[in-house]
Amino acid sequence: MNTKHLSYMELALKLASEAAARNEVPVGAIVVDPLKKRILSLSSNRTEELNDATAHAELLALQEAAIKHGGHRLNGCDLYVTLEPCPMCAAAISLARIRRLYFGAPDLKSGGVDHGAKIFNQNTCHHRPEIYRGINEIRSQKLLQQFFASRRS
Repeated sequence: MNTKHLSYMELALKLASEAAARNEVPVGAIVVDPLKKRILSLSSNRTEELNDATAHAELLALQEAAIKHGGHRLNGCDLYVTLEPCPMCAAAISLARIRRLYFGAPDLKSGGVDHGAKIFNQNTCHHRPEIYRGINEIRSQKLLQQFFASRRS
């Protein structure tokens, strides 16, 4: 994994940490246009803040990126996220035509890529991004584990 990908995931982890400080599940997401070598959007979970079950980091990042990109199809763009996307977010990633999905920790309970619904494996899925798993996986997992442990105590 080259340093460019790791630096994007570092930024996503920073966003996830900021979300945890706001009592949001610590997930950070970034959409990058690699051809223009620029970040289109940065986001983290805001479900509590917005009182919106759909305010996941990935959806918010895709929405902002679409505005900056000039359309809802983000052809050629990449998404970096600290946690395996849920089925809702995986479906949105497909609809947005994300080129590559990079994620950190797997989500054994609620994932939609490698676990659970496996959205990209469905016959009805029209677009499947290239998937790169486990980028800063341990740090992503620890951030989530610490967040949930603090809520239980």
